Amino acid sequence: MKLYTAQELYKQLSESDECVWIEAKGESDSVQSLMESVCSFSNEPGLGGGYILLGIGEDTKALDNRFWIEGVENPDKAQLDISTRCASMFNLSVRPRIDVEKLDGKNVLKIFVPELPSQQKPLYFKSVGLPQGAWRRIGSSDQRCTEEDLYAFYQDNTSFDSSVVKNTGFDDVDLDAVKYYRRCRKEVNPKAEELNYSDRELLESLECLTQDGNLTFAGVMLFGTKRVIRRFYPLMRTDYIRVRGNEWVENVDERFSAIEFMGPLMLQIDRMIDAVLSDLPQNFSLKEGQIHATTKPDLPERVIREAIVNAIMHRSYRHNRPTQIIRYNNRIEIINSGYSLKAQEEIGTAGSDTRNQLIASILHETNLAEFKGTGIRTMRRLMTGAGLSMPTFESDRTKDTFTIRLLLHKFFDEGDVAWLSGFGENLTQGQRSALIFAREVGAVDTLTYMQIVGEKRKLADSNLDFLKKMGVLKQKGKTVDSVYYVLNSDFDVITPQVTPQVTPQVTPQDDIQTKCNELVLFCRIPRSKKEMMAFLKLSDRKSFDKLYLKPLLNKRIRYTVPDKPNSRIQKYVAIGES
Repeated sequence: MKLYTAQELYKQLSESDECVWIEAKGESDSVQSLMESVCSFSNEPGLGGGYILLGIGEDTKALDNRFWIEGVENPDKAQLDISTRCASMFNLSVRPRIDVEKLDGKNVLKIFVPELPSQQKPLYFKSVGLPQGAWRRIGSSDQRCTEEDLYAFYQDNTSFDSSVVKNTGFDDVDLDAVKYYRRCRKEVNPKAEELNYSDRELLESLECLTQDGNLTFAGVMLFGTKRVIRRFYPLMRTDYIRVRGNEWVENVDERFSAIEFMGPLMLQIDRMIDAVLSDLPQNFSLKEGQIHATTKPDLPERVIREAIVNAIMHRSYRHNRPTQIIRYNNRIEIINSGYSLKAQEEIGTAGSDTRNQLIASILHETNLAEFKGTGIRTMRRLMTGAGLSMPTFESDRTKDTFTIRLLLHKFFDEGDVAWLSGFGENLTQGQRSALIFAREVGAVDTLTYMQIVGEKRKLADSNLDFLKKMGVLKQKGKTVDSVYYVLNSDFDVITPQVTPQVTPQVTPQDDIQTKCNELVLFCRIPRSKKEMMAFLKLSDRKSFDKLYLKPLLNKRIRYTVPDKPNSRIQKYVAIGES
């Protein structure tokens, strides 16, 4: 890596939102935090090392001028302390290059930490051990290593799905799954050589069956019988869970039971897709000259296919736990084990990193999966074309999970426009989108804003900060990496102010009927009573109940929690809608 002066590094920090290879440390940062950065820069493959500027303060909440020069009072003592810790805290002695330089007349320490040779990785804290004692540089932050990271350090390029599952054999193969592979492969390439092989030879050519007669992990997952999968990997299944409402409820009595999908993935993929599609609202159309109407879901079928295949292809099979497809009233969430191997900001860019090379290869050559790196971009294009919000993706290294979130209702319909009017007319389209997302999902953060609006991090931060200062959003989370925003229930929505004790709100009968019709449309997705009153611009609860809610209840709208009318999570949805 090129050698930089402290002035050049400080300028680079000040002019960019973040920097992978520069870390600022000030008075508020602990010595442990500094050593974690030393460990990260030493370990991160291909980075070439990195710089730490000690004596530079950072305000993580500021949108501009985030960094300032604090200086180091006793640079000689600090230099000695850092060198001593680098020599004693890790499994190997680290020798960073430390220089004292002046910035605005103040002493700062410029610490260059070189990347270790691959044969010396991973560097880790002796007191903690592996894998938790090792750190990596992910984006502009330091992250604890997982067991999966260790394979990168040890240069183990063997794909997990190529591992042999002992005590298995050809008798454990579901031949219907093999037939389906042949059919799909023939549609892609009728002249494919492997189509001429016997079933055993075919599985061997796909590296799903070894010469010794054992199935590999890919062979079990893609072609194995339900019995063999249950025997070796009882939790390697997909659960389709239908949740009543828009929030996860721990009480099993208030949600639908799950449908379990276990068996060879070659056969299960289409079954999963069909289950999700059959549960989506359908649009009916009858073109001129047609006798029969056609139906198709609001959410494009190909989006569902890409999302499910993405989860199957990229999940970490090192964890014996199910993938979850959760169908809320207003969205679908697909949660699988294994954080994204790409930085979250790079999700959807060209190229694909995969944990499961054999599974991915077989899904690609049967056209069940998109070409490498194009699936997410396809999902974004199709959802935008259907008038839906962009899909959002959440990678969590701590929980080792990856979540795909698909909102089901079209943004900025009549109900959205009416609801947004309560926040004034000075919001940008991106800010309005963020509010709708927060309402539907329960929260919004910077990365989500970037994904649904398509803005850079600095502008996303600025817009969320504006909504927070406006009082519409309330900030949650204690650290910069965990900050998110929720709708502020105390925000004074712009509605006509009427004192109910003086005069109940009275509306002509024909106007009531018109508003009832509008309210039913508004309730195509579940709404709380507060949202419904805000939509009608009413403040008198008794008048609302008498004139609107009671006449419509169980006729045109229904409870989302029918067994508990007074439930704190009670909402109302149009009859016929999910």
